[in-house]
Amino acid sequence: MTVDHTEAPVPQALADFHRQGLSAFAPPGHKQARGADPAVREVLGDAVFLGDVLASGGLDDRLTRGRVLERAEELLADAVHAEHTFFTTCGSSLSVKAAMLAVAGPHEKLLIGRDAHKSVVSGLILSGIEPVWVEPRWDAGRHLAHPPSAADFERAFEAHPDAKGALVVSPTPYGGCAALEDIAEVCHRRSVPLIVDEAWGAHLPFHPDLPAWAMDAGADICVTSIHKMGSGLEQGSVFHLQGDLVPPDLLKMRADLLGSTSPSVLLYAGIDGWRRQMALHGKELMGGALDLAARVRAAVEEIEGLHVNDRDDFCGPGLADDFDPLPGVIDVTGLGITGYQAADWLREHRSIDAHLTDHRRIGMQITHGDDEETTGQLLDALRDLVRAAPEWGPAPRVAVPPPSELRLEQVRLPRDAFFGPAENVPVGEAAGRIAAEMVTPYPPGIPAVLPGELLTEPVLEYLRTGLAAGMNLPDPADATLETIRVVNTSSE
Repeated sequence: MTVDHTEAPVPQALADFHRQGLSAFAPPGHKQARGADPAVREVLGDAVFLGDVLASGGLDDRLTRGRVLERAEELLADAVHAEHTFFTTCGSSLSVKAAMLAVAGPHEKLLIGRDAHKSVVSGLILSGIEPVWVEPRWDAGRHLAHPPSAADFERAFEAHPDAKGALVVSPTPYGGCAALEDIAEVCHRRSVPLIVDEAWGAHLPFHPDLPAWAMDAGADICVTSIHKMGSGLEQGSVFHLQGDLVPPDLLKMRADLLGSTSPSVLLYAGIDGWRRQMALHGKELMGGALDLAARVRAAVEEIEGLHVNDRDDFCGPGLADDFDPLPGVIDVTGLGITGYQAADWLREHRSIDAHLTDHRRIGMQITHGDDEETTGQLLDALRDLVRAAPEWGPAPRVAVPPPSELRLEQVRLPRDAFFGPAENVPVGEAAGRIAAEMVTPYPPGIPAVLPGELLTEPVLEYLRTGLAAGMNLPDPADATLETIRVVNTSSE
């Protein structure tokens, strides 16, 4: 294929669709905005509806003879040094499930870092894959997990030589990165693939001062969210493939099993346009974002009571192997408040949204879409936060357990516990019972409790106190956490 990164096949095909004046007697039923609710048209603008066409029989003909999507995928694969790339419109939550299903099947083992996103656990529930959890590297002082090391995966493979592969999250939402090249070597020595959940790393291929990205590091499958650190629309995701350990047809088949048969051309256009933008201007744009982030980080560090986590905080023996500075993770414990309080105040009083919140931190993500104006607003808001915080009184207590008490024992497969007989019990009586649901502080979306894990009082106390302090727990059946869903062993 002749590569011309000035092309963007999906937006160009959309333009052709409108230029030809095609009349669709097919979905979507709004018929190019004409049938859409007027109030919604006023909010969204007609451009959204004009870009909403069928992928086949709209963007392309009914047999997709124009190869619009295939050409866009080939261009992105070239831009990021992958052999194969697949677009998806159901987010990386779908992409990572497809990757898992392409590597392991029901009752087969997969090594997984226990700091994995809840979408990975959903994949375990749907597939029946048996997880072999690999412990993250815990920073007990900061109450933070970093990706497992290559040595951690080596030990896990030695204990479970029948594992079909490994999955690691890198970068984390906090910016900590794994030694992917070393982990890939551990896997390839055993002729099994490495999956990297790189949802937060869409920008990594485009500047040499950023951490190495998964394909360059030798990973077999990499999942990337274009909407997080890229310029795509929400739910825009891709997965990349290289090597011969996972056949591309098999990966595509697994993705087709999960994906929508009515994909959003709007999302395809966002992914394709982002690829063109990065292929032509990525180094310049990412270099500008890195320079801007460095100035913002230095300015935050000058604000009394705030500390922006840096490489020295996150990297070193027993910690992360590399560091992405763009997430901008700010520790607010010096103000005597929680990250939940800080995020809520900034949104309500200064119209600033944080991308990440926990009991002691907020994340203020910097991308190539920011400039001196947007970051100036952020810095002014943070200074106002510092002035307002002393009036709030003592911060609510969140009982974060030490690492040794935070990890729960997996005593049943996640699928078996999730779909088996279950009952709701008062949370005060749940210690010693087997969880039948996930409980996930969100963001960042790393489950504290998985189906099949044995509940303990320290973790339940952490969740109770966290919820009272402002933690978001979107997935338990009882949002108040007065009860929790557990396996009903009496019916067995």
